[in-house]
Amino acid sequence: MLRTVKPRNARSKRAFVARQPKEVEDPRTCIFVKGTHTGEIVTQAMKELMALKRPNALAFNKKNEVRPFDTASTSETTLEFWSAKNDASLFLIGQSTKKRPNGLTFVRMFDGRVLDIIEFGVEKLVGMAEFKTPKCTPGNKPLLHFASDLFETHPRFIQLKSMLISFFNGETIESICLPGIEHVISITLSPTPTTLTTDVTDTNPEDLTSLPKVHIRAYTIKLKASGTRIPKVGLVPMGPSLDLVLRRHQAPDPDLLKQSLRRPKLKKQDVEKGVGKKRKNMEVDEMGDLRGRVHVGKQDLSKLQTRKMKGLKSRFDEEDVEEMDVDQEDVEGMDVDQEDTPLQTKKQRT
Repeated sequence: MLRTVKPRNARSKRAFVARQPKEVEDPRTCIFVKGTHTGEIVTQAMKELMALKRPNALAFNKKNEVRPFDTASTSETTLEFWSAKNDASLFLIGQSTKKRPNGLTFVRMFDGRVLDIIEFGVEKLVGMAEFKTPKCTPGNKPLLHFASDLFETHPRFIQLKSMLISFFNGETIESICLPGIEHVISITLSPTPTTLTTDVTDTNPEDLTSLPKVHIRAYTIKLKASGTRIPKVGLVPMGPSLDLVLRRHQAPDPDLLKQSLRRPKLKKQDVEKGVGKKRKNMEVDEMGDLRGRVHVGKQDLSKLQTRKMKGLKSRFDEEDVEEMDVDQEDVEGMDVDQEDTPLQTKKQRT
């Protein structure tokens, strides 16, 4: 671990404060590390994922002997040192061996310690260069789409979803602009085998073949004219295209996971509005957005205040129509002399 040094000037103090914990954290920086042996597929996969992660990506060009799952080695200490030195909380380690070829290992850190680890095997890769389509702007925040019920029920895929959200999620924003959403990253699974169970105790390294494959696809969003304010949305394959299989994993420590899920105390005005202690019908989703449920009773539309028009009044019925007809007949039955009498009298007076 790095020793804490008291800043000596304003520039070093700003850099020191920037590394301190914040209520709204900065985008996660990922370090891409090459193992002792990386094949062509692993190297290309790391380049493609780095292109999606930029500018919050840092690459180590030299090969390093890192084995995250080996507790006897000093790999965990090495990762903690790199994390503290580069202010990074994610690692992507590429390693290809005879026993586990074309391996990609995602490591997530919290408070300078290893939180959890997931290992994949790359079965198929199609790079961005093979898609002759427009690409997204580097650093643009993507839309993430998880298309499977296992991401909500199975422990391995719940951990996978959390890891990929941490990897692809960019800067925290309060509002979005529709033209500013440029690309979508879709994560889907192969058909679920009938032998798959959600019970963690029944899942061991020997039956990893029963887990469905993971498919990662990236698309650019194309807005088309629709004749209305809401445009038609089209998806164009952008690349990369990855087919992965799940291998080893390390579940997070319960105490460390509990600390990582803690949220800052709410402000007084938020507590008074009911966001703090009173949380009835309110919840926070995985993206940190507050969602509420509003129950609206059945409205009596007969008491709705409308424009008061004589034709819409309830007392304007058939009897009123008959009276109007009678008055109209009386007017038509009057002779011409009776109609002209008031006018002639008025002329005589003048």
